[in-house]
Amino acid sequence: MTRLYFLLFTFHSLSRFTSRLAIPKMKYDDVLLIHMGGLGDMCLSESTFLSLSRHFEKNISALGYSRFFTFFQGYFKTIHNIESAKWLYLFSDYPSENTWKRIAFIGKDRNGELRRRWQAISEEESIFIDMYPDSAFGAVSSELTVTSSETEQDQFKIQNSKFKINSHVEDYQLMQLDKYGIRSVKRDIQQRSRNRVILYPEVGVTKSKWHHENFIALYHALKKRSIEVYIFESFGMNLPITDKVVIEDLTDVKAFFDAGGIFVSNDSGMAHFAGFCGLFTITIFNDFDPAIWHPRGENISLRSGIDKVDLPELEKMIFQRMDNGND
Repeated sequence: MTRLYFLLFTFHSLSRFTSRLAIPKMKYDDVLLIHMGGLGDMCLSESTFLSLSRHFEKNISALGYSRFFTFFQGYFKTIHNIESAKWLYLFSDYPSENTWKRIAFIGKDRNGELRRRWQAISEEESIFIDMYPDSAFGAVSSELTVTSSETEQDQFKIQNSKFKINSHVEDYQLMQLDKYGIRSVKRDIQQRSRNRVILYPEVGVTKSKWHHENFIALYHALKKRSIEVYIFESFGMNLPITDKVVIEDLTDVKAFFDAGGIFVSNDSGMAHFAGFCGLFTITIFNDFDPAIWHPRGENISLRSGIDKVDLPELEKMIFQRMDNGND
């Protein structure tokens, strides 16, 4: 969510200049769906996209990071990139003459500022889907907060307490649709074959990670068992593996994932993308609750410091779940 906070800060800083932009008055007949989350957030919201798409008969303009939204384009009429300056009016302090039939927002809005801002340009009642429970990350950042009334804060607390705070993100979002008369539909993941293993080590930035040297050791152990195994190098790493897989474009990553496999990684956006693509995921969690954040599809979540997370255990777990293993 760091990207989201940076984006909001940037738009807020630039909003005082938007009154000078020559933006024509427009009245849009579609629903504007705003989702400014990252890759993992998008994957977890797919069932919400499906539910909204069916309810509004696909008459939805999706606004967010287009490089992520493109994998869900079948649910929308159009997709727009939030990084374009044409959308600055959504975050401006100046009133906008643009209006939409309805605005739906999947995200975080603890103080109600975004809902108040966007209701003003939504002809019908705006839809707000809280992206994840407030308990999901522990302490709440105070950055970019706007003072709100006690009533608004209380209403938000009531909304959070209405649903199970330890619900998985997908279920947590779907439970909120009933308030708007929208039937929730869960998108089933079509599982692919488990004929190979893909390891995805990372360097921790904001999260603790199972060390990348452990992934290298696991790679060699699986190789010795004649298992088809790949190390998929994440951005910013330089692994000492000659036949490592290096892919930068997400479209090419999806093509690589479409061949199936068991995906082993730390909790990451790529783990969610692998689950979305139909891979069986084994995900190691260090900081967050896997009950809330585990990838969709068939998966195993391991909690570092609670579950047994070592090379022999992972090697055994992988072998037992391969198509030619011993289930």
